[in-house]
Amino acid sequence: MTVRIEKNGPVWTIIHDRPEARNAMDPESADTLTAAFLEFDANKDAAVAIFYGAGGAFCAGWDLKYVSTLNAAYPLGELDISTARPRGNGGDIPRGPLGPSRLELDKPVIAAIEGPAVAGGMELGLWCDFRVMAQESYFGVYCRRWGVPLIDGGTVRLPRIVGQGRALEIILTGRKVPAEECMSIGLCEYLIPKGGARAKAEALAQAIARFPQVCVRADRRSAIKSHGLTVREALIQEWYNGREALIADGVTGAARFSGGLGRHGDFAKIS
Repeated sequence: MTVRIEKNGPVWTIIHDRPEARNAMDPESADTLTAAFLEFDANKDAAVAIFYGAGGAFCAGWDLKYVSTLNAAYPLGELDISTARPRGNGGDIPRGPLGPSRLELDKPVIAAIEGPAVAGGMELGLWCDFRVMAQESYFGVYCRRWGVPLIDGGTVRLPRIVGQGRALEIILTGRKVPAEECMSIGLCEYLIPKGGARAKAEALAQAIARFPQVCVRADRRSAIKSHGLTVREALIQEWYNGREALIADGVTGAARFSGGLGRHGDFAKIS
């Protein structure tokens, strides 16, 4: 099996392990990864996921041996998105070519990146909420070199993260973007010594998982869905998301805190 899940309480580490191809994505891996993330999203005890590529590579992109077998006149027709279908968390439409890239989960996913995350692998890294990159790891639209376009969200997510001008330069040149540069332009949030990305991501995930999850998910949802809205529309959305979270958990949480729980050093547990 090319995908496995390792669970540590509320934190699930979802691992793509296809070392002979530097974790390039084939249909079996794409199907299994998508199923793993849907299982995580549906599990009431799971709070945060880590997306990790084993063997020193996050993902080398699409498996070009597979791409070469596609029908040139109608490639990937089975993955077409119908505009008439309802929208849920993405599980109601065909998966992306690289697997989970079309999913809109209700829980956070952290990318733990070692080695190359290029072409579609870069798009999978961008799909995650934020990125922990090891030194010597790198992004890059390497598919530019053989005429394969970005079709797993890269043209949508990269400009939102780093701005349109910088995104277009990265997309059009197809150049290597080292982890140090990613850190400086906001393309990753943590830069870690080589070999330490997974441990750092899992530590961050455990810290996030200690918070009341209704509020975590409501704030995350507001931040993600504010793109493309006016300030007024975004404020209305934030209000309704936040009010639901306050009803579900925030009022009782404030009562616990005011009574002493969470005071006097308890915050150190989540710092």
